[in-house]
Amino acid sequence: MPSYTVTVATGSQWFAGTDDYIYLSLIGSAGCSEKHLLDKAFYNDFERGAVDSYDVTVDEELGEIQLVKIEKRKYWLHDDWYLKYITLKTPHGDYIEFPCYRWITGEGEIVLRDGRAKLARDDQIHLLKQHRRKELEARQKQYRWMEWNPGFPLSIDAKCHKDLPRDIQFDSEKGVDFVLNYSKAMENLFINRFMHMFQSSWNDFADFEKIFVKISNTISERVKNHWQEDLMFGYQFLNGCNPVLIKRCTELPQKLPVTTEMVECSLERNLSLEQEVQEGNIFIVDYELLDGIDANKTDPCTHQFLAAPICLLYKNLANKIVPIAIQLNQAPGEKNPIFLPSDAKYDWLLAKIWVRSSDFHVHQTITHLLRTHLVSEVFGIAMYRQLPAVHPIFKLLVAHVRFTIAINTKAREQLICEYGLFDKAIKARGMDSTEDIPYYFYRDDGLLVWEAIQSFTSEVVGIYYEDDQVVVEDQELQDFVRDVYVYGMRGRKASGFPKSIKSREKLSEYLTVVIFTASAQHAAVNFGQYDWCSWIPNAPPTMRAPPPTAKGVVTIEQIVDTLPDRGRSCWHLGAVWALSQFQENELFLGMYPEEHFIEKPVKEAMIRFRKNLEAIVSVIAERNKNKKLPYYYLSPDRIPNSVAI
Repeated sequence: MPSYTVTVATGSQWFAGTDDYIYLSLIGSAGCSEKHLLDKAFYNDFERGAVDSYDVTVDEELGEIQLVKIEKRKYWLHDDWYLKYITLKTPHGDYIEFPCYRWITGEGEIVLRDGRAKLARDDQIHLLKQHRRKELEARQKQYRWMEWNPGFPLSIDAKCHKDLPRDIQFDSEKGVDFVLNYSKAMENLFINRFMHMFQSSWNDFADFEKIFVKISNTISERVKNHWQEDLMFGYQFLNGCNPVLIKRCTELPQKLPVTTEMVECSLERNLSLEQEVQEGNIFIVDYELLDGIDANKTDPCTHQFLAAPICLLYKNLANKIVPIAIQLNQAPGEKNPIFLPSDAKYDWLLAKIWVRSSDFHVHQTITHLLRTHLVSEVFGIAMYRQLPAVHPIFKLLVAHVRFTIAINTKAREQLICEYGLFDKAIKARGMDSTEDIPYYFYRDDGLLVWEAIQSFTSEVVGIYYEDDQVVVEDQELQDFVRDVYVYGMRGRKASGFPKSIKSREKLSEYLTVVIFTASAQHAAVNFGQYDWCSWIPNAPPTMRAPPPTAKGVVTIEQIVDTLPDRGRSCWHLGAVWALSQFQENELFLGMYPEEHFIEKPVKEAMIRFRKNLEAIVSVIAERNKNKKLPYYYLSPDRIPNSVAI
């Protein structure tokens, strides 16, 4: 009688093993086997991290094995099991791999196909077509879109983490990390004693040092020492947490009535302000999005205030970016003066602090939450709904949406969306010239990583799509793209997302956007938060007094009373520390430990991708040598694969 050797790999994460009964059935082109209990005498099967082998003898020849069915039945209590993969050695000595990487819960069962990636057109056998269809039908019942707020991107239909499908919940260890990170922050930063001191102001700037952890040679310490300087202020628009807002000013806005006379002491080329604009030396950051938004009312005992400033910046003769004018609200007027470097010291300093506070709000809500977290969630939901596990695009993207839906479900917010390609977005803001703006490391490193990802996705697309017509005819792919557009982006043309994809080039570009957003873009705007925001006056999360309406009246006492109180400063510090930490078992860009792909050409493409990324790591490390302010957020060895914190 034919005999098969079945090798079963159990996950290594916490609680991945099971004591339940595990049954296996083989489904072949010539017949189906009976259900076999996988069990060894006097042996604890399916322990965490175990790889177990079993001999399965069948009554008759099954032909080519098409599916493997796994059933889990209760032994004592329901015991979830994480199955990594099954390998089958046939009676003829051939090996067939069946990737799984999923949880089997309750009295559950799962039917697996072999690991070869297949488009729908490649499946001619009715059984495999049926398996493909049933998988998507089941997923679409599990992964439902939900309107969180009218007009906003749709999200997963789940009120809390435990409502999510088990396969996208945090591993137990990941969940523990998420819960403990904040309390670890409190302990590591030694700030517990200040945590409940709300409405208690600091005495002066130096007083903030009581909660500032001094770590030798870090960016955060340099920020603390130089935060009041115009050079440090300008540098952060290029390489701080939020390097995506600054753009070249091609015309002075009417709402900012600044004149040459106002800023002539800051201009170094003996040109008028208008001429400097024409020469491309003037840049602008406009926080118009914050105009008319009510400040947070989470603390009824503390009034909180927002501004919507406009900041004009200048590229000096040293090619450094410095501020030359700040208006703290959108509408010009007598009570909305334009603050200048030539004003009294504290007038100018408070104006810059207001810009930094506004930047913090836009960074957290738009740059970070919306444009990485929520956009990546849209990709994840659409992927699970429309792409079966055997589809090559599912296999490519699944590592890049790992835990994203889970982290967002734990921290849901309500925002709108905008989409853009990295290189085109840089160019659209007039920030693409490396000669003109030589110190924009976010741009330089981001383009390197973007090109490496695009080269990789182009290779993968080329392996499975022989021409553009195959792309057009891949209905599952088109349904995925349509789901993103119709549900995630609410069918808005302004989002920039396509309704369909009609070429291999556009598909590669689309996949590059998905992967870059989930990995590099999130890393660039997330993991520097402690570096740039831990010195509270440099990134105030809240302001306790309204913006000044006149010049010559600001004092140091007024500034300190405007900045966050002791309690809120500590909560903020704990948050940015926790958000800036990598997970213990972090998977970085180019790492694909779950082998969803089994084909040699894709594995070779992955090797080339990793080599390209390693070369980028070396380039960035060499550039950063001896720099007082190194930029490393887009070094691939510091870019996690997915949005998971």
